[in-house]
Amino acid sequence: MVRLFTIFMLSALSMMTAFSAMADEGHGPSVGAKGMAGALGVFSFKPDDWKRGEMTYWSDTDGVNPGAAGCHVGTDKDGNPNGRMFGEACLSDTLLVESNPGVDVVHAHSDDVGHPDKFDCDVWCKGQGSAKGICVAAPAPPCAASAKCSCE
Repeated sequence: MVRLFTIFMLSALSMMTAFSAMADEGHGPSVGAKGMAGALGVFSFKPDDWKRGEMTYWSDTDGVNPGAAGCHVGTDKDGNPNGRMFGEACLSDTLLVESNPGVDVVHAHSDDVGHPDKFDCDVWCKGQGSAKGICVAAPAPPCAASAKCSCE
């Protein structure tokens, strides 16, 4: 009986996770990524130090540029850094989380939730004239870790 209940709960959790992921699907690319090769659309993202219910402000070091590793820097309304930050990331060998909107544009995250773009690095690189592309870890100071699309 306990095993059956556990299987049921895991199935329900799996369905809720899939539904949550689907709820983010269907959102097109950000304004900066619109029309770019490999742009798959935005999704909801909570930083590790998520501040529930707070309006937070951020600035991006690279804008929408899959070929450069970027850092999303927490700021106040006036753009003064507050010590919070996170880098871009690889979700797979070819899938990049690319922060937005533009270089050094201070913007708000309602409920401290951002909406970065997902990029298919292989498609993006082919759009740049390369044979193929992958997502790789790369430095993006002041972030300790970030990622970008690497083209061959």
